[in-house]
Amino acid sequence: MEKMKCAFSAIPYQYASSEGICGWTFVSVPKELSVQIRKDFKYLEEGWGRLKVTATLGDSEWETAIWFDTKQDTYLLPLKAKIKKQEKVVLGDEVQIAILV
Repeated sequence: MEKMKCAFSAIPYQYASSEGICGWTFVSVPKELSVQIRKDFKYLEEGWGRLKVTATLGDSEWETAIWFDTKQDTYLLPLKAKIKKQEKVVLGDEVQIAILV
């Protein structure tokens, strides 16, 4: 299976539930890139549009997954609390991300 490395910039944001509870922090994969990933790798998706990836932010690399969000028509990448802390991620500030699908 051929792998695909994608690098992009994105702005982290927190997801708030319908009750207003904030939890997970995400970045959205750019739409054009999401379209290409979905075209090439949709057959590897698991439940809820989950696709395993290796993500890199700064000096941190971790195994994770991206999820396809039909409302935004893009993949979402969750940022672990440990990674946010290590890389001093600030909500609303642009970050450089790379994912290996």
